[in-house]
Amino acid sequence: MLETVRNAWKITELRQRLLFTLAMLVIFRIGAHIPVPGIDPSLLTQLFEEGTLFGFADILAGGALSNFTVFAMGIMPYINATIIMQLLTVVVPKFKEWSEEGVEGRKKMIQVTRYGTVGLAFLQATGMTFSIIQPAIMDHSTSAYLVIIITLTAGTAFLMWLGELITEKGIGNGISLLIFGGIIAGMPGAIGRTAELVLIGEVRIYMIIPIMLVLLGLIVGIVALDVGRRRIPVQYAKRVVGRRVYGGQSTHIPLKVNQAGVIPVIFASAILMFPATIAAFINHPFAQRIASAMEWGTLLNTTLYATFIVLFTFFYTAIQFDPMKIAGDIKKYGGFIPGLRPGKPTAEYIGRVSNRLTFVGAFALAFIAVLPMLLQDISRVELLFGGTALIIVVGVALETMRQVESQMMMRNYEGFMK
Repeated sequence: MLETVRNAWKITELRQRLLFTLAMLVIFRIGAHIPVPGIDPSLLTQLFEEGTLFGFADILAGGALSNFTVFAMGIMPYINATIIMQLLTVVVPKFKEWSEEGVEGRKKMIQVTRYGTVGLAFLQATGMTFSIIQPAIMDHSTSAYLVIIITLTAGTAFLMWLGELITEKGIGNGISLLIFGGIIAGMPGAIGRTAELVLIGEVRIYMIIPIMLVLLGLIVGIVALDVGRRRIPVQYAKRVVGRRVYGGQSTHIPLKVNQAGVIPVIFASAILMFPATIAAFINHPFAQRIASAMEWGTLLNTTLYATFIVLFTFFYTAIQFDPMKIAGDIKKYGGFIPGLRPGKPTAEYIGRVSNRLTFVGAFALAFIAVLPMLLQDISRVELLFGGTALIIVVGVALETMRQVESQMMMRNYEGFMK
């Protein structure tokens, strides 16, 4: 691994991309410590206790929510806008047409998602300002409220722009890396709190060791899900063109066990935050009971969380993976799966295999996400990584390293060609 990093550092463009990514993450962390003007954050501490809905949102925002900084809402409005766009793509013909137009269509989809992000951020900032944080506002004039709302909305828009810059000029997926950076930033505090509990005797050291071993096993499971493949063999017939013979080779289609990656986990977290946040805005006993029942770690929340992960895994795989298109491409280039006729039978077989893999991957992903929550409730030990954070951190790290390796291979190939 050290040799890979050393080789990557020698490539000028790759080094620039890595430095650019690190610089953007530093800016993200600086912004997470710039407070929103006109707010007394000390009055909001009780809303962000560990284990609550807002505590989990604070973990994804890297502590920006509990300190109520300009990045307090994090990137969640962008994720919500993305979810809405994915759903609308299925039911709105125009969006479906754009999604099939290639690069130009994707640009239009991204532009609509940006507008949706700003709109959702403005609505969320307005709701937070007039409900949750209202007791902490020092000046109750209209201009003060407007400054807070615009500041929060601008913070989310800036994070969206920062993520797109990382994706374009850096390494890895920018939005995922921002969430990754926020989770990693909370590690020192979690380590300190756990050490303090050990010192005062509330947590025994022998309880921590087996939990760490379980988390290590979960990391191995996440890696296995990420790299696991089912290879479907494909044979290409020989073709004679003039005096030359083309084709005749055997290859395979690698189907991932978890084709959706960390997206279902992020989507499920965003969806669960949405109704509970709305309920928290409404000053009514029934709404407060809903908010309490939907707090992070409750039985209802955990059950819905696992269910949403499974559903989003199937949904995201269905819209990203098209067996008919793959079968058509195989037939177009003279290929076939041994024992199957080209066309519809091939597509049905690929779809059947994909559904079985997705079934295994979805439930494995849900199990990995939920197990640490159960361990924390039983042991009362604060885990450095919950299941959600663990999946995001490991998944983003693997994807980023994969992109670094692909960049290195591309440049090595260019060197050989010369």
